Amino acid sequence: MPYAGLPAESESLLQAGLRALGLNPEAEPIVAYLAYVALLHKWNRVYNLTSVRDPLAMIDRHLIDSLTIAPYLQGQRVLDVGTGAGLPGIPLALHRPELQFTLLDSNGKKTRFLQQVVAELSLANVQVVHGRIETYRPDPPPDTVVSRAFASLADFLTTSAACIGPATRVLAMKARGVEAELRNLPAGYRLVDIIELYSADDSERTLVRLRRDAATQ
Repeated sequence: MPYAGLPAESESLLQAGLRALGLNPEAEPIVAYLAYVALLHKWNRVYNLTSVRDPLAMIDRHLIDSLTIAPYLQGQRVLDVGTGAGLPGIPLALHRPELQFTLLDSNGKKTRFLQQVVAELSLANVQVVHGRIETYRPDPPPDTVVSRAFASLADFLTTSAACIGPATRVLAMKARGVEAELRNLPAGYRLVDIIELYSADDSERTLVRLRRDAATQ
């Protein structure tokens, strides 16, 4: 079994989470999702990839949480900034194999883990980049830039500026109550909308969608 070591109820918990998102578990890569969680749980014991230790909690708080933004991806090329242990990039890449994902992080331990995930799950649509967003220069810019608990909106937009083109959609996963951060957006960006996201544990989760201001393009 590719996800040996996970609790017996892992698959049923995952299926319930997918249904809560309006997804059909029979059409989803269940084995690959659970194989990723098994790898994350295994490597986390040594590499401290996440503070979440319980593999069942990883399913809800990491995997399902990442998939909540799948409907809002735009275009073919997605950049996950500060991806850490591959969140949200790996779950999204499994869900949308027709898209190309670049997972960027400055932490070498985490990018080594991601390279192992890519190899073991045969993810041809994922590129792992070990580096800092401040010096990363994709050409052309990605269609969608995503972040999950990476930094404040102002810092995220400032450091990612070279990766955000006129047509790039920016998706920032945040806790609710982001009004103060929105008041401090750097010049040249505008808010598209704020979307409340599903959360299995009733934590406050929102998606902030932004793009460059047309007046500055």
